[in-house]
Amino acid sequence: MAKSQQTTGQTTGGEALIQALIDNGASLAFGVPGESYLAALDAMHGVEDKLRFITCRHEAGAANMAEAHGKLTGEPGICFVTRGPGATHATIGLHTAFQDSTPMIMLIGQVASDQVEREAFQEVDYRRFLSEVTKWTAEINDASRIAEYVGRAFRVATSGRPGPVALALPEDMLTDLCPKQVSVPYVPAKAHPGAEDLAELKHLLENAERPLVILGGSGWDNSAVELAQTFIENNDLPICVSFRCQDRFDNRHPNYVGDMGIGANPALIKRMQAADVLLVLGPRLGEMTTGGYARLNVPVPEQTLIHMHQGAEELGRVYQPTLAINATPTTIAPLLADMHIEGKPAWKTQVAAARAEYEAWITPVSNPGPVQLSELYAHMRERLPENTVVCNGAGNYAAWLHRFYQYRAPKTQLAPTSGAMGYGVPAAIAAKIANPDAPVIACAGDGCFMMSVMELATAARYGANVIFLVFNNSMLGTIRMHQEREYPERVSGTDLTNPDFVTLAQSFGALGMRVENTGEFAPALEKALSANKPSLIEIIVDPEAIAPTATLSSLRKTT
Repeated sequence: MAKSQQTTGQTTGGEALIQALIDNGASLAFGVPGESYLAALDAMHGVEDKLRFITCRHEAGAANMAEAHGKLTGEPGICFVTRGPGATHATIGLHTAFQDSTPMIMLIGQVASDQVEREAFQEVDYRRFLSEVTKWTAEINDASRIAEYVGRAFRVATSGRPGPVALALPEDMLTDLCPKQVSVPYVPAKAHPGAEDLAELKHLLENAERPLVILGGSGWDNSAVELAQTFIENNDLPICVSFRCQDRFDNRHPNYVGDMGIGANPALIKRMQAADVLLVLGPRLGEMTTGGYARLNVPVPEQTLIHMHQGAEELGRVYQPTLAINATPTTIAPLLADMHIEGKPAWKTQVAAARAEYEAWITPVSNPGPVQLSELYAHMRERLPENTVVCNGAGNYAAWLHRFYQYRAPKTQLAPTSGAMGYGVPAAIAAKIANPDAPVIACAGDGCFMMSVMELATAARYGANVIFLVFNNSMLGTIRMHQEREYPERVSGTDLTNPDFVTLAQSFGALGMRVENTGEFAPALEKALSANKPSLIEIIVDPEAIAPTATLSSLRKTT
């Protein structure tokens, strides 16, 4: 501490920032160091037991880790990045947090205040640049207001519809002296359903002949999931989940009937469209869940729509509901658990039929090549414990995961509803750091994996013993699928040249293995589970196995 600080009892802006984060409950931060926030880095020295800093190898990885931490814990994921290139690299994590309604706070080093508006080195006005991917972006120009800004950031990130916040930190502000500041730890503002809302919800369900519940969105904790299950059981309702929200309800439960996402079970889509009442608890009813807004009529669905969402601005944004309820999963779930509806005998029959359709849908199917992908996931759902966290990014490889794996506990799926590639690897590392005793699996295609391969170094450094599954078909599968359908046999830009993934893993000190037929997977998984270090299993996939329901050849023939 400088002499002037000792004599005046003041603190630096950097120290005030770190203290405000700690006061608001932050205990973990991800980032890539930069000279623009050296004073904040210095303030972390000596308080590592209160705020642990994870040094990442790319800002996109750091931002994805922070987003995954927010998704997993419900508390804002904290990310530090430097100005200019650091912030622009990290924007992908903000976009994912925004679309996935994940609480997150990004702290960005900024040029000194006397250099603003000169296009100084790496200067960006973040209030304009990040306005489309954050709930709130601000710049702290007065060190004495740090606690005010940080406290607001935590509250904005967690209240209403959760999402990301960005705070720019001018370099000289972080070195300025200011009085020590006091923070009151944040408490999110949560909307609660009214008695009239619940009475009308009950009335609409009591008059339903073919109800369907769709669960999803953010804000679900273990208790809310358990209470939602009680509500479903008490009233014998069929329940499905929205896109990439499969861990919001035990997939083994007899009332669970599938997920409404990309490549959803056609039988489930028909049931949703044939329903007379849709009770939507949490999801925004976005493009992926509604099949490009085509599965339900816009703006007024044919079904009676009961829509509960955390953000009042989302209710009626696309679909105009019969009943709009502004509430959170944790405020409505206890009230639903106590609700008993005079159901109809036909409901139980409908649940059983829908469940049978789901079980048929997850039965392994054959695909071209010696590695049968659905059998791999069937084995994983039998072998892996309930608390296994499974992460993925974007690509056709994920269609097999979403269809054939079963999630059995909350907070065990980390996947971007934003559809961002490169997410699964850093998300899995963040999950393993947060839950070191739980198995963590990262599923990635070869294209998706290479977008964040550098974070294997982060996994090795921090002992994040993730099992990385790399599905290698030497192409960008999703784009190739669309390409072959629209322009058959005119391949352009989608072929990939890959490294030797096994050797690459070994170079980071990880266990590396290759699977070339189905029978090799189970023993490779056992080795990975027992290895006390990160593991990578490269799985060779026949390019023809483009999707569970199609091959490349079949796509060409249908054009």
